[in-house]
Amino acid sequence: MMGCIAKEGWPIIGSVLGAGAVLLVLSLALGGAAPWLRAFAALLLLLGLFSCYFFRDPERTIPADAGALLSPADGTIIDIRDVDEPLYLKGRARRVGIFMSVFNVHVNRAPCSGAIEFLHYNRGRFISAFKDKASDENESMLAGIRCSQRQERIAVKFIAGLIARRIVFYKKLRDTVRQGERINMIRFGSRVDLYCPLDARIMVSQGDTVTAGTSVIATLSDR
Repeated sequence: MMGCIAKEGWPIIGSVLGAGAVLLVLSLALGGAAPWLRAFAALLLLLGLFSCYFFRDPERTIPADAGALLSPADGTIIDIRDVDEPLYLKGRARRVGIFMSVFNVHVNRAPCSGAIEFLHYNRGRFISAFKDKASDENESMLAGIRCSQRQERIAVKFIAGLIARRIVFYKKLRDTVRQGERINMIRFGSRVDLYCPLDARIMVSQGDTVTAGTSVIATLSDR
């Protein structure tokens, strides 16, 4: 089952399917006079159906684990490394990069429950999200969250890719979020980076497939 459709998708789905339907009716009215018109109408209808698939937003069963950082995105783990995060964490962190292809669900979810303490939008480039420099150079939104249970600070960076052209963040500064709650959407292929504390135990490996709001990326220290 496809599940629900994200609200951001309806204008695109409606426009593409509507245009395809109009052209199909017009092509039928013209008979065989404009075969290219029927082919173009069929292409638009197929794009509209793919848009329904792309903007799907299925319900998820969120595990109740305050000590876990859940995956913020559906996709593939492409990078795990220690880096500097100078904007919110202002120091070293363990970054886990998740690549989302056009076939993944693109609704992103909160890794933990807590308060959004920091937001920073970077109007950057649109290079391939597979490249490591995409994390620093691409258009992005960084959200800093203080996890409510253990007061740990984490960050999530939503990064536009080669095709993606819009980051839609649902929350505002000082909003509270629940673990697994929908907080963002990036259109048409992109990347999400999760910045964990250095003493967090990483539970995934490069190449793993993860699911937003379900897969455990890391567990927080009991210190």
